[in-house]
Amino acid sequence: MKLLETDTIFAFMDIGPIARGHCLVIPKHHAAKLSDLPDDQTRDIIPALKKLAIATGAENYNILQNNGRPAHQVVDHVHFHVIPKYAEKGDEEGLVIGWPTQKDLSKDEITKIFEEMKSKL
Repeated sequence: MKLLETDTIFAFMDIGPIARGHCLVIPKHHAAKLSDLPDDQTRDIIPALKKLAIATGAENYNILQNNGRPAHQVVDHVHFHVIPKYAEKGDEEGLVIGWPTQKDLSKDEITKIFEEMKSKL
């Protein structure tokens, strides 16, 4: 069921939704991971995600995009999930995640990582 289409993206309902209104945005250009997607193929993604998030009617929502099996990517094509989070449903519906912060990283280690990343930009 097509929700939205442009020259570069296609949006449709998820066939295994975890919430009412759960949908996907995929680029038409094949790329397994976001880092493989050419920049000129990304221009419609954020506007489409925004429109779809609004269209769900949910005040709260998650935008999810995974890259690689260890990051829970199952389909080898870049795709973005729009997952509504309805307040009245709490954690019964929608994405439920933990956020296991890396408490063992010191400020010096974070600064070193920052410097390495900054040098690659």
